[in-house]
Amino acid sequence: MKKPTFENIANFFLKNFFQGLVIIGPIGLTIFVIWYIVSAIDNIIPSVAKEIPGLVFVSTILMTAILGYLGNKFVVGRFFFDTMDSLLEKTPGVKHIYTPTKDVMSSFVGDKKKFNHPVWVKTNENPEIWRIGFLTQKEMSDVDKQNYVAVYLPHSYAISGWVIVTEEKNIKPVVGMNAASAMKFAVSGGVAGFHSDDNIFKAPE
Repeated sequence: MKKPTFENIANFFLKNFFQGLVIIGPIGLTIFVIWYIVSAIDNIIPSVAKEIPGLVFVSTILMTAILGYLGNKFVVGRFFFDTMDSLLEKTPGVKHIYTPTKDVMSSFVGDKKKFNHPVWVKTNENPEIWRIGFLTQKEMSDVDKQNYVAVYLPHSYAISGWVIVTEEKNIKPVVGMNAASAMKFAVSGGVAGFHSDDNIFKAPE
């Protein structure tokens, strides 16, 4: 039996250490983000948070849901929120903060979300390269771009992305993935959201 060397022991330890990071890393980060969000909202009213931790957070979530319901289901609520929306969009200074924030949030959630048309985009002819993106404008004739479309390309492992304007012939619909799976595929660098969530690459034994 071969006597274990320091190098073998070190390699064995490092392999298992990094495997442990893979296991606890996502769990730890998820718990930290949730804790940070809950704590930040709770600290809006520190006196209440100190007496009953979590109450401010739960109240905020419930109030947001109620406002969303009232704004969509009732005429009075819709009128009130439309009036506020119009006022904020016309207020100097405030509109430069409110309007972009509203547009970005409505693109991801709500009834008017934009990132729900995943497409393949040809970004290079030779060699042929395709990227996954989301169709945001089906025609660009208003800016003298006939037969052109706008596509948002998300970055992997980031919340950023960039927009390209390309000819309509350079895109085709994504088949076999819905919008959520396509976004997961793009943001994860192509290792998730396609066929299954099984790992594509495995560390050597």
